[in-house]
Amino acid sequence: MSLCFSSTAFNLHSAKNQSFLTRFSSHFTNPTKVTSSPFTGFPSSLLNLSEVVKFSKDRLKPISASTTPTLETTVTPSFRNKSPKDINVLVVGATGYIGKFVVKELVDREFNVIAIAREKSGIRGKFSKDETLSQLKGANVCFSDVTNLDSLEKSMEELGVSIDVVVSCLASRSGGVKDSWKIDYEATKNSLVAGRNRGASHFVLLSAICVQKPLLEFQRAKLKFEDELIKEAKEDSGFSYSIVRPTAFFKSLGGQVELVKDGKPYVMFGDGKLCACKPISEADLASFIADCVLSENKINQVLPIGGPGKALTPMEQGELLFRLVGREPKFLKVPIEIMDFAIGVLDFLVKIFPSMEDTAEFGKIGRYYAAESMLVLDPETGEYSAEKTPSYGKDTLEDFFQTVLREGMAGQELGEQTIF
Repeated sequence: MSLCFSSTAFNLHSAKNQSFLTRFSSHFTNPTKVTSSPFTGFPSSLLNLSEVVKFSKDRLKPISASTTPTLETTVTPSFRNKSPKDINVLVVGATGYIGKFVVKELVDREFNVIAIAREKSGIRGKFSKDETLSQLKGANVCFSDVTNLDSLEKSMEELGVSIDVVVSCLASRSGGVKDSWKIDYEATKNSLVAGRNRGASHFVLLSAICVQKPLLEFQRAKLKFEDELIKEAKEDSGFSYSIVRPTAFFKSLGGQVELVKDGKPYVMFGDGKLCACKPISEADLASFIADCVLSENKINQVLPIGGPGKALTPMEQGELLFRLVGREPKFLKVPIEIMDFAIGVLDFLVKIFPSMEDTAEFGKIGRYYAAESMLVLDPETGEYSAEKTPSYGKDTLEDFFQTVLREGMAGQELGEQTIF
């Protein structure tokens, strides 16, 4: 049985399951109001859940990614006429790097937030229930398993309230082959099914700008779900989506701050100009995602988004960092061909040792981020365009570097796989 908690008062209003709700209310310390309304069943247009993800030939087929709005029809679900305090928002991936900031932003905007979390959350399950409740303060936390549809639906049924909007911040922590499909596709799809079955009429998806050029498994998994989400909106005029594709996160660029501070060289591939990005802070991205809940100009849109300022190459990022620490720039340039050779060796070894599949994939991920820009890919020119990459927010990479130099990378853990 799932367990749901709140750090505030939580009143459940539903004409259904009143006897359960009376018992359920004892799980909460003080109530925040979560309203409910009649909801309809899940449309039959969604793909059969028994479909098995294939990891053989299917993942080798090229997938095209949309960079422009897919639908022109404007849909205005009834929840948009409510005030935030009367809108129930289900957040999955709530304990992830971005998810925690999204929950906080939605709570600050006075939405009724229901955050789904594992009983042991965080990297390698290092956070207890109490720690998770503290991290998601102000939200109604429901401990469940998004990778198990039956468990998730049971949790939602026991909760006994309708859902207006689902916000998914789910992402594979490792980028491994099977984990990517399990989280970026299957678990995300489970959240769509469970949300729709509770009446959700809008879905906000945190995707990634790199799916424009899908060469990796997690990109293919994300795109498969994006395609199904778009199809669902095409077939049901009462349902809408917002697909958010952010550029690089600040933390992904912070791995070398301490090295440079200690006098080490800044490591980069090629000439340091192979790629560029417009990094965005977690708080600014969370704000943009929260905007997508009610903003009608973001309905049925694919939304690439970067942070403020110009696009920066690795060379420029390094120069900025050296300036902040007051040292002469010192770079170590690594030929990209070294990664190509290593990937070739790993691909050969996988044929002999299939268990090395993820190791080979991690090498490809490193190669991708060393050479591909996190900017909008112009379909007309086939080139990355800083000008066509929208900017949002106020936090700059310089601000982030200064904070890390003062306080370190606490809370900015780089997860399972890092290059430097």
